[in-house]
Amino acid sequence: MTVYAYVGGPLGEMLLAGEATSDGTLLASLSLPGQKGGAVVREGWRHAPEAFEEIAGQLAAYFAGRLTRFDIPCADRAGTEFQRRVWRALEDIPYGETVTYGEIAARVGAPGAGVRAVGTAIGRNPLLVVRPCHRVIGADGALRGYAGGLERKERLLGLEGALGLPGAPGMQGVLAP
Repeated sequence: MTVYAYVGGPLGEMLLAGEATSDGTLLASLSLPGQKGGAVVREGWRHAPEAFEEIAGQLAAYFAGRLTRFDIPCADRAGTEFQRRVWRALEDIPYGETVTYGEIAARVGAPGAGVRAVGTAIGRNPLLVVRPCHRVIGADGALRGYAGGLERKERLLGLEGALGLPGAPGMQGVLAP
């Protein structure tokens, strides 16, 4: 069964959706307000904020600067095999560091013209923030593409110290359930 909850935070009210299992909730999607291609609540989904308490706690710790790597069980049903390879490569980017689209393309065996395909796969990442696609930048160091908006990408990188900024304003706030 698909369950969902809204969790407030410094990037706006995030929509969490997941699969309820006997062992807990597998996160399938984290969407930001106004996100290009973000999830929407569908008929038959059950509102279950209690199912996301652990996930909300990790998000709060991340935004407060106390967590650098998420430990969240995720549903692995979305995307093509290529997209899943790209998404796994995103999970290997250390907190506070950035890599280029070309570097990700090389890591997944798609250098050169594959950079465009990598960019498309990154743009379809269903787990914003948790799967750190915000850590991927252009070869020239410019911030490029982010389904949640470039301002949010900049805020996330600022929080992590990846832009040489002391942290974006408002990122230390505690998430509201």
